[in-house]
Amino acid sequence: MAAPSPRRTALVSVFAAAALVVVKLVTGLATGSLGLVSEAMHSGTDLVAALLTFFALGVAARPADVGHAYGHGKAEHLAALAEAAALALASLFIAVRAVQQIAGNVDTHVDATWYALAVIAAVIVVDATRMQVSLRAARRYRSAALQSNAFHFGSDLGGSIAVLIGLVLVRWGFDRADSLAALFVAVLVLMAAGRLMRTNVDVLMDRVPAEAEASARAAIAGLSPAVELRRLRMREAAGRQFADVVIGMPPEAPVGQGHDAADRVEEAVQAALPESDVVVHVEPYEVEGLREGVHAAAQSVQGVREVHNVTVLDVDGRVETSLHLKLPGDLPLAHAHEIAEAVEQAIVTHVPQIERVQTHLEPLASDAEVRPAEDAVDERALVLRVVREALGRDPRELRFLHTDGGLVAFLTLGLDPNGPLADAHASASEIEARIRRERPEIADVIVHTEP
Repeated sequence: MAAPSPRRTALVSVFAAAALVVVKLVTGLATGSLGLVSEAMHSGTDLVAALLTFFALGVAARPADVGHAYGHGKAEHLAALAEAAALALASLFIAVRAVQQIAGNVDTHVDATWYALAVIAAVIVVDATRMQVSLRAARRYRSAALQSNAFHFGSDLGGSIAVLIGLVLVRWGFDRADSLAALFVAVLVLMAAGRLMRTNVDVLMDRVPAEAEASARAAIAGLSPAVELRRLRMREAAGRQFADVVIGMPPEAPVGQGHDAADRVEEAVQAALPESDVVVHVEPYEVEGLREGVHAAAQSVQGVREVHNVTVLDVDGRVETSLHLKLPGDLPLAHAHEIAEAVEQAIVTHVPQIERVQTHLEPLASDAEVRPAEDAVDERALVLRVVREALGRDPRELRFLHTDGGLVAFLTLGLDPNGPLADAHASASEIEARIRRERPEIADVIVHTEP
């Protein structure tokens, strides 16, 4: 047997609410029971809510169109918000009237006859039944409007039980019990209204659904090969999730590879959040940013003294990196290998786009292997001449060091602070090139510029 449609379930709620309003109101007026009258008003708001839900589900079922690209699902939440406002107004009226009766400002007489008890007992049965029906339908169709109906029917059930207790106590001689039951119903309705307003305002204001977002992020993080998640924005309407995802890919990756990555992301999110609407945008990531991330991750490992020659490559759609690590020269090879493995692990952890790491180990030069080059007299004279010819003045600082790689020159140039950086770089490059050309035995020339 086919399950009832959401609109059919809502229509049943309309007839049930209408019948309850008539029965409660007539009985309440006949017996003078404020509790029954308050329950009639409560059911009246449910009738309005059921009607709103019935029409809202018809609107929400319409497919997306030019004017409503995301569909019409929020009509359900508008209906639920209107219901919450009606509940709040009714509960305030009931509360004021109940307080007046409890305080003795209004004369009341409640005739707790047997048929009043029979009516409220029958109402309890109806409330329990329709709450279960709406709750099952809400779960099956993930409908916010049907779920709000189920909650309200539950509050009706609680209020009806309170009214029944109040009428029984009136029969036993407690005249204020009916007013107390009415006040209880008012508080119950206010709580339900507040909960409904908060829930549906969150959806209408596109508040991020925290649980759904966490599920989507976990699904994307679990992909292999990994993808770079740059942005995830989510919203909800009528129980359906909408996800806007931006991922990063190597700039040289072919279009097909980017499309395949987008498909994998979409499938992963939809598997975690069935029937979700997922849009994936692919952007090229900056290799320089990855290189800086690799360098920072490697430097964070204890024992690493220096990192250089960091290279990031795209190999058949897989991002790989290679780098040189400098460690103390007297370090045992086994210990050095452990540090290298720690570096590789740190890189793939902090830079998830990197899938493979290749490290090259080098000994760090000891203090004995680096010493000032006091004997580099001819080289000093050459550098001073080149700088004077290029700038018309001496460098601010000049020193030479003997290293394992040969003689290294360090010089600092003072340049125009208002000049462009490109000109400063060009001057430094020209001086470095002339020194290397005229004295190739100098192993390296390090030129620093400052204003």
